[in-house]
Amino acid sequence: MLNPFSKEKVANIYQQKNTLKILVLAVSAIIAAVSIYYTNSLVKDLKEREKTYIDLYAKTIEMSANQDNLEIPFLFQEIIVPNNNIPVILTDNMGNYVSHRNIDIKESYSKEKKDEIIAKELAEMQEAHQHIEIVLKDPKTGMVYDYQHVYYKNSFLLTQLQYYPYIQLSVIAGFGLLVYLIFSYSRTAEQNRVWIGMAKETAHQLGTPLSSLMAWLEYFRADPDVYDDSIVKELDKDISRLEMITARFSSIGSIPTLKEENLYLAIKNTVNYLQTRISSKVRMHLQSESEMIRVLINKPLFDWVIENICKNAVDAMSGVGDITIRIMHDKNNKVVIDITDTGKGIPKSKINQVFTPGYTTKKRGWGLGLSLAQRIIENYHKGKIFVKHSEIDVGTTFRIILDAHTSVNGKPLKEEAQALA
Repeated sequence: MLNPFSKEKVANIYQQKNTLKILVLAVSAIIAAVSIYYTNSLVKDLKEREKTYIDLYAKTIEMSANQDNLEIPFLFQEIIVPNNNIPVILTDNMGNYVSHRNIDIKESYSKEKKDEIIAKELAEMQEAHQHIEIVLKDPKTGMVYDYQHVYYKNSFLLTQLQYYPYIQLSVIAGFGLLVYLIFSYSRTAEQNRVWIGMAKETAHQLGTPLSSLMAWLEYFRADPDVYDDSIVKELDKDISRLEMITARFSSIGSIPTLKEENLYLAIKNTVNYLQTRISSKVRMHLQSESEMIRVLINKPLFDWVIENICKNAVDAMSGVGDITIRIMHDKNNKVVIDITDTGKGIPKSKINQVFTPGYTTKKRGWGLGLSLAQRIIENYHKGKIFVKHSEIDVGTTFRIILDAHTSVNGKPLKEEAQALA
């Protein structure tokens, strides 16, 4: 049975969330496809009906012109006059305008404007449908003396119906996006509350054993018989470290104070601390283009990021290998920190998941370290953190990008330091 707070449960929650997203997208795609298919079927049927109607319309005009029949006026009134939605233009055999129906031309328009509108509509109709030919015959002799052409285009209703599913889907997509953003914001806020609550509770729980350790340290210092300077110094370092960890957890959820720090010295102190507490078979190397690169960081939280990545690297190398940290500037004068290990690497299919809470390859652990690192760098320091490169059985490089802190005159402090040197 899974513990409700186990790493497996955390991983399952995020896996279920991804599955739900895929399911929602699949259902949405099916609904969209069915809607478009059904509307297109209606459009096709309406097109056929309008085509049949226009054929009948043309035949009625032809009959009224060629026959002297008492039924013709009746047919004219029943077919020609009721056509109040399908735009139609009648031309002679040479393509000259004869008459029109259902085209918005006001009597107040000038002849030039009317001709312009007719020409534009006629061009659209010629593109939309094949014209219908009307044969004009002498009623007495039956001899063909002329031809006329009927041009038409889809009615306004049919045109609307063609675009309706796309407008409908756009509105639904816009509404869905709005709902998604609202729920996403709500979920993120809830996750943040969980992170903050967990962090502050951890800080609170650390307080009791920390106080006890401090008391024991004072006891060792006060008793010469048990006092050992090397042990006391190491205990003092660990207590200071625990105090820093408590401060880190306490600061989660509040806006951290960013101070100008020497990045090289900050990382060097973290490397020195870790080197004595990890496997002796892991060699750590720190390289920097300058020892005077200044950045605005919250040192306790930033140290936490470096520690998390380095400890993950140690696990990936099974306690044997090299970790190289390089500090440099890129072409945009951003500060870049590359942390490279010689571990087992990350499969390409998993690279996008490494910052997901609950993702871990270790048998023990919650898979929260890299997720916290991402939050610290991106949310608090407004920087970037990502997997720059990873190759199976060769190693992985994590990259952190921060803004370089500049002096009052706008020059990077790195350049000032070099100038002063």
